[in-house]
Amino acid sequence: MSAIEQKIEQLRVKLNDYAYHYYVLDDTSVPDSVYDELYQQLQALEQANPELIRSDSPTQRIGGKPLSEFNQVRHEMPMLSLDNVFDDESLLAFTKRTGERLGHFDIEFCAEPKLDGLAVSILYQHGQLVRAATRGDGQTGEDITENVKTIRNVPLKLRGDYPSQIEVRGEVVMPRSGFNQLNEQRLANQQKPFANPRNAAAGSLRQLDSKITAQRPLTFYAYAIGVCEGALSATHYERLQQLREWGITVSCEVKSVNGEQGCLDYYQQIGQRRDALAYDIDGVVYKVNAIADQDRLGFVARAPRWAIAHKFPAQEQLTILRDVEFQVGRTGAITPVARLEAVAVGGVNVSNATLHNADEIERLGVMIGDTVSVRRAGDVIPQITGVMQELRPENAKVIIFPSHCPVCGSEIERIEGEAVARCAGGLSCPAQRKEALRHYVSRKAMDIDGLGTKLVEQLVDADFIHTPADLYRLREHAPELLNLERMGERSLEKLLDAIDKSRQTTFNRFLYALGIREVGEATALNLAQYFGKLDVLMQATVEQLQEVSDVGEIVAKHVYYFFRQADNLSVVKSLCQALSWPSVEIDSEQTRPLEGQTFVLTGTLQQLARSDAKAMLQDFGAKVAGSVSKKTSVVVAGEAAGSKLVKAEELGITIWDETQLLMWLKAHQ
Repeated sequence: MSAIEQKIEQLRVKLNDYAYHYYVLDDTSVPDSVYDELYQQLQALEQANPELIRSDSPTQRIGGKPLSEFNQVRHEMPMLSLDNVFDDESLLAFTKRTGERLGHFDIEFCAEPKLDGLAVSILYQHGQLVRAATRGDGQTGEDITENVKTIRNVPLKLRGDYPSQIEVRGEVVMPRSGFNQLNEQRLANQQKPFANPRNAAAGSLRQLDSKITAQRPLTFYAYAIGVCEGALSATHYERLQQLREWGITVSCEVKSVNGEQGCLDYYQQIGQRRDALAYDIDGVVYKVNAIADQDRLGFVARAPRWAIAHKFPAQEQLTILRDVEFQVGRTGAITPVARLEAVAVGGVNVSNATLHNADEIERLGVMIGDTVSVRRAGDVIPQITGVMQELRPENAKVIIFPSHCPVCGSEIERIEGEAVARCAGGLSCPAQRKEALRHYVSRKAMDIDGLGTKLVEQLVDADFIHTPADLYRLREHAPELLNLERMGERSLEKLLDAIDKSRQTTFNRFLYALGIREVGEATALNLAQYFGKLDVLMQATVEQLQEVSDVGEIVAKHVYYFFRQADNLSVVKSLCQALSWPSVEIDSEQTRPLEGQTFVLTGTLQQLARSDAKAMLQDFGAKVAGSVSKKTSVVVAGEAAGSKLVKAEELGITIWDETQLLMWLKAHQ
């Protein structure tokens, strides 16, 4: 076997292995950029040596075998993939070839975003959805009809004057907002998070239990028509508009453009807005718009001649993890930050990436010195998504999570059930200081007028304030304060008067102002009304704290640990010397008619902010939860309510709309 034959065989083996992991196992073993580079190498070698091309080469087929757990679906018309170009020069070569084959260069294209999801085919007969399938290997896919039926924007029946039979092809994606929320839930449940929205969408569609799919935030966008029995428009763009008329979602980014310059302009424009889109895209697809011209151009073995994908610079690359540093966030969260060997990802030079938390480090099995896969998508901070363990050096080092805050030295605590470890220093930790002060002086806390974000930063940076208690000693530094930017005598006096005014407060405002995690206005009020006195609250056990309305185990532990940190106690003692509040009358259950009931808010409320509705319900004694269960008493459903409403209906839980909520609140004021 010659050296060229050996190289071709090696590339085929690698690409087939990567394709198996990607298409069959839903496991991205390498970034797309690595696969694309190897594919181009194989393609170039085969083009230079056509006698070595084999039918089982990755260049002659589309993907891997379909999963065996689902029934198989044979596509009447093959679902082909697209050839790719990665630069303007290659695109111009494509438009030139296309023009030469058509005999003219005045070509109109339909330009579309290349959605990063899972390709599916949906068959409608007499307007009814009868079957849905994955692309699979292009010839045979998996029957995922029941799963696709759970996607809310997929119509079960078409509308208008539709063909007697039509196959709609498109992409199922998971919007970024839904992806982030899903991963937060998975981490909270100690489940492995998805690496990216594409994997999340693919994994959701390949669930044997469609109820699981129904809980995932999936969206379908059509991009083509397969088999059809009925009249269709003469251009691709017009056909997509027909799909819209029949109730099928089509990306609003689809446009018709003229010639190569129109294609390039579209690529630049959507590339600039890429991070603002609701979903991930990895390029642009151009299709010759006239269907008659598409028919003339035809196909090659694996792709149509009339379409091309213009890929964006890769958003995932391999690099080396050189070190890990631990940063303290404004809420005390300890975040491990990977220091990387600089690499260009998505057109940006990346040298840092988040590792999220200790669980993520353990899940990845990453060590210092490893070769890692780094992903950058949208405006999300770059993150490590995989480890090439076969490339691990002998001197790789284990990542050790600190036991004490790297800024203030306080203990790092991790409450059971939470993924994030936090500095327990609270009010005394310099990393949390500015945020703690901004919260303390805010309108709903101590309401110190004139003490905004910029002034807080100036006071901290100039070393006038270390804790909120230092605010009440600022009169001692009045002459020096006049040296601050934009600080005159009149503004200084107004500021000091506002601080003095805040000395008279209420117990619940004071508790809220302390910034104890998860203690909002309503919870602070409940704590104040239940315990009545600060010293009684400070001595309460976790079990006693949980007896308070709207205080569960996690909140109780936050309160408990806050009042057992020596630095926090010192600050609270100093504040108590500066402040006073009237005695609190402990509430009776008669004034809290929703005591013992659990409410869930879902969808968009038009007349009330979600936070206001939550606070009002809590004032009446209700617990406001984030998920629906058998213990839920009432679900308040606003516009575009989703899976929570569906689950409430399944469980037979009482459902109110916003009008009913407002009527109840008005009747009990």
